Amino acid sequence: MDILELFKVIFLGIVEGITEWLPISSTGHMLLVDEFIKLNVSDAFKEMFFVVIQLGAILAVVVIYWRDMWPFGIKENRVYSKKNIWNMWFKVIIACIPAGVLGILFDDFMEAHLHTPVVIAAALIFYGIWFIYLENKNKDKEFKINSIDEITYKAAFIIGMFQVLSLIPGTSRSGSTIIGALLIGVSRVAAAEFTFYLAVPVMFGASFVKLLKFGFDFTQNEIIILLTGMVVAFLVSVIIIKFLMSYIKKHDFKVFGWYRIVLGVLVLVYFGIKAII
Repeated sequence: MDILELFKVIFLGIVEGITEWLPISSTGHMLLVDEFIKLNVSDAFKEMFFVVIQLGAILAVVVIYWRDMWPFGIKENRVYSKKNIWNMWFKVIIACIPAGVLGILFDDFMEAHLHTPVVIAAALIFYGIWFIYLENKNKDKEFKINSIDEITYKAAFIIGMFQVLSLIPGTSRSGSTIIGALLIGVSRVAAAEFTFYLAVPVMFGASFVKLLKFGFDFTQNEIIILLTGMVVAFLVSVIIIKFLMSYIKKHDFKVFGWYRIVLGVLVLVYFGIKAII
């Protein structure tokens, strides 16, 4: 494998590890980075790679939150079931239904019509404005829901409906669910944690669908690219998740809103100039 290609994959893994958890759109960033850093692979493999690389990021959540996610424990040499964790997973399943159904039905349409710089830029800007608006509105406000245990099934479903918005590239899966959670009175920390858990079945499901479409006939280079990207995304995600949870305990999400707006404007300017030239 060419050393330059390896560096490209490592860079893409870093981008994925950072953007999967910050509410700034991992898919949007990966598509934009691809404009400047072209992997020497087929279009079919690249489409699959941009989704399956997220498995590395998801594994970081599993490792960090294993005790909070695994519904079984051992006490006095006996296995027991943790009711609160089962309840959490049932809420996650409820929240996954809307995006899961619509994602399967409209995946090909989204790929064909919405993976464009203009759509990505518009989504970055629009939801950036929403983040700033919500945080200004919620300034000094007491949140009604401060832990995942307090999230009701109705609230979980509403958050899941907002996750549907993330099917549009540039929106951000974590961004859309966090916005939905903030709108119904969920605290920043609880919203972020629920988003992490929600990502596990969503991204495993999305990756499985992409792998089925692509098939399992990989070349040696393709295996190296996929595994390298996933490992890098995992390592970077561990750092970013810990950073984000520490950050939002003392700060709000406005900085990410401003980042989205600036990036969206830059994307429009760049591709506008490119179209004219």
